[in-house]
Amino acid sequence: MASDDAFSAASTEAASHPDIELSGTHQPYLHRAATNVAPLDAANFPVAAVDSQADLTEYISPHQSGFVVDKEGYKVVTFTPGDPSNPRNWSKGYKWLCTLLVSLLCFAVSFGSAVVTGDIEGVMEQFGVSQEVVILTVTLFVIGFGIGPLAFAPLSELFGRQIIYVTTLTVAVIFIVPCAVAQNIGTLLVSRFIDGIAFSAPMTLVGGTLADLWSDEERGVAMAAFSAAPFLGPCIGPIVGGYIGDTVSWRWIYYTLLIFCGVVYALIVVIIPETYAPEILKRRARKMRKESGDKSYVTDLELNRRPLGEMLKVSLCRPLILLFRELIVLLMSLYMSVLYGLLYMFFFAYPVVFQEGKGMSGGSTGLMFIPIAVGIIVAGALAPLVNSHYRKVSLRYNGWPPAEVRLVPMMLSCWLVPIGLFIFAWTSYPRLTWVGPCLAGFPCGIGFCLLYNSANNYIVDSYQHHAASALAAKTFLRSMWGAACPLFTIQMYHRLGNEWAGSLLAFIALACCAIPFLFYWFGAKIRSYSKYAYSPEDEAAEKGARVEVSHV
Repeated sequence: MASDDAFSAASTEAASHPDIELSGTHQPYLHRAATNVAPLDAANFPVAAVDSQADLTEYISPHQSGFVVDKEGYKVVTFTPGDPSNPRNWSKGYKWLCTLLVSLLCFAVSFGSAVVTGDIEGVMEQFGVSQEVVILTVTLFVIGFGIGPLAFAPLSELFGRQIIYVTTLTVAVIFIVPCAVAQNIGTLLVSRFIDGIAFSAPMTLVGGTLADLWSDEERGVAMAAFSAAPFLGPCIGPIVGGYIGDTVSWRWIYYTLLIFCGVVYALIVVIIPETYAPEILKRRARKMRKESGDKSYVTDLELNRRPLGEMLKVSLCRPLILLFRELIVLLMSLYMSVLYGLLYMFFFAYPVVFQEGKGMSGGSTGLMFIPIAVGIIVAGALAPLVNSHYRKVSLRYNGWPPAEVRLVPMMLSCWLVPIGLFIFAWTSYPRLTWVGPCLAGFPCGIGFCLLYNSANNYIVDSYQHHAASALAAKTFLRSMWGAACPLFTIQMYHRLGNEWAGSLLAFIALACCAIPFLFYWFGAKIRSYSKYAYSPEDEAAEKGARVEVSHV
């Protein structure tokens, strides 16, 4: 699966929120103030890359001259009205092409994390190793997902999205080759780990790319279409991998992945240009300085750039601080970790139930993931309705609703996962038909997607100024747990039996259902004691003006 920045419409946009304490001149641009100046998404600000002196006016509105003069006489470069270089002004057809391509990229990466489960036995026989060692090909890949974004997110603010896409995808595609031709298990494991880190970078950037392209009013449909992609990959992966393993060999799983990712890589490089506004303007300023000889043409990113070491320090340290000091971040991270672990457990529980118990082939076992995929598609279709409901509720609060409104879909959908798990557990007897445990994936698929949407939105609204750090904390914990789960799933099912192993997971998911209700009732009070949580009322009071928050 993918980074959380790609798991849902909400989380995707949220992943690019600022990861620094915003004060002074920064704040008006993140909210719609009394001046009625339309805000620009935080995703388009290099706020983690610049210090508190940066004005960021150049990213708010276009200027006919193409620049604004600051108090020190610098000509800070801006877009012009209708500027064709501004991704927001590209044609809808081209923006949709870019949206579909980055969605396909998310699918390809998440597909790559799961497709290798289609033929575990082939690798065991080839290298003479245990099942647990082969499962590390999944574990190490997922660990890479957890640690990669901590470095790649700040680097994308310094150098733009395009160069990070190209360089990391190049490394990722290249290191699929040694996986396919590996002559020992060490080569396979190291290459999978490098691939996990490299593939985590584009997954981190996709949300920002969509925020670059679409305005807040337009983005809902694009995000809804995109949000299912990183969930569908892990469902389709075992189907493809299972049939390849049944018909040829495990090496062709990697060759197929290489061809697929290679095609997607070529399309990304050829079709998608730089979309990050600060980088586009930085290149324009450089060109203007060269052509005119006037060194006063600059951008805020050049004038007030933070040292790379400071950026990385914030990226690495603040997520851990929020994880262990903020109850909302901790419990939501634990809940999302449980869900993430469940999905990866399915990759290894399904073979136990369907192959060992019901005598199915690897390819047929892969087909059992189809109901999960259908559930995810249904959840994606419901996303615009959930967003529409939120906007209606938001109007009752003058566009300034409490963060707890985001929990309503979560409070409804949280029950679907334990229901699906109980069905899966108690229909998994070998003597029963495969229909019961197969269809159990449908409510789980709906629940996974809707829960991620709501949880990530709630975190973003609760920690707007630190949303990226809060999401990074969740991504790190979730990835570590997701990486660990495959290592003990098969043993757990063998020791407890299919029914009680599945019931144990269902009871854990059921216990987690208390979390959204806890925060719905007490979340506002919990946030009032936090120095990191976002309070629009306090911010408005400090500014001496009523502020209307612009939400996802």
